[in-house]
Amino acid sequence: MSIWTPKSPSLAPYASDPATSRGRLYPEASSPTRSPHQRDRDRVLHSAAFRRLKYKTQVFVNSVGENYRTRLTHSLEVSQIARSVSRVLGLNEDLAEALALAHDLGHTCFGHAGEDALKDCMAAYDGFDHNAQSLRIVTKLERRYAEFDGLNLTWETLEGLVKHNGPLIRPGEATLQDLPAAILEYVDRHDLELSSFAGPEAQVAALSDDIAYNAHDLDDGLRAGLFPLEAVIEVPLVGPLLRHVLDRYPGIEPSRAIHETVRRVITAMVDDVCAESARRLERQNPGSAAEVRALDAPVIAFSEEMAQKDAGLKGFLFPTLYRHYRVNRMTSKARRVVREMFGLLVEEPMLLPDDWRARTTRPHSHKTARVVCDYIAGMTDRFALDEHARLFDPSVKP
Repeated sequence: MSIWTPKSPSLAPYASDPATSRGRLYPEASSPTRSPHQRDRDRVLHSAAFRRLKYKTQVFVNSVGENYRTRLTHSLEVSQIARSVSRVLGLNEDLAEALALAHDLGHTCFGHAGEDALKDCMAAYDGFDHNAQSLRIVTKLERRYAEFDGLNLTWETLEGLVKHNGPLIRPGEATLQDLPAAILEYVDRHDLELSSFAGPEAQVAALSDDIAYNAHDLDDGLRAGLFPLEAVIEVPLVGPLLRHVLDRYPGIEPSRAIHETVRRVITAMVDDVCAESARRLERQNPGSAAEVRALDAPVIAFSEEMAQKDAGLKGFLFPTLYRHYRVNRMTSKARRVVREMFGLLVEEPMLLPDDWRARTTRPHSHKTARVVCDYIAGMTDRFALDEHARLFDPSVKP
């Protein structure tokens, strides 16, 4: 007897209904206790790629300190926001959570510095894109199951993972052949409808990511001392909330003032997304997730006022945090580490561990470059630094 109830009465008409999921590339028997999207979430949680996020940079290299965000803690925070928004709007919380937890699986060691370095290294081959790498991980690189490579996630999760930032094919802008090789390879077998928007849960995950990294990068930057609390007084959204905290709690210690301000930033952005999205959904009145995908604009969004405040906060963080000289020094070292490893391993693939070497062909071939790229992209910050030392420092055991 099935314990799981296929249709949730709390789902809105435009939500992605697990009972009508388009299924998986490789058919599997349904679970008696979990919906298809609950199983997707659980497969992501149990994957090796998800565990490795614990030691992958968000902004600060992992070795800098244990109190700053990593890709893992960031993904957990995104999932909390995504579930909250989905619950308010009557969406499929399990699908939104699966997408939130999986959205950063393709990020490299050393954050955007590692990604930029791999993009440069792979420019002469098939290129590199962290969203495409996420798809590659969940459809090929995870090797856990006897009957297929990857995690065999549902169509809705794969579609949302690839398109959470919007359609990939747009008239007059991007064609199928402009897309990363990993996406082209997969959609040749399994159509993810790249010219339409993703379902509403994927749109929620994308905005939740934006909310989380803005607020938490602000938090980490303040706690790291890269800029003082007084510097944010004039920042859109943040400044008025900080002044409110300081007025309400005279003499409050800085660490508490930071937390009180950041949590208000998150609340303000979440409330705005919920209100604006509810207005858009009421106006468009979609009767299904498929109708959401067919619209010419997203239904999950900030209001125009909040979008401007969001842009203002990003404008503050870019020079003060992401381009701070201490961060620049870390990212410069990270880029050198990645480039040097890639160059050596593509030239001498026999230096790869046996299971990776077996997948290569001749030096500098496209296949060898892709294998080396997969190997480096999957590294944690710590492993990358250790592997670089093993490859280049004669005093370190290979």
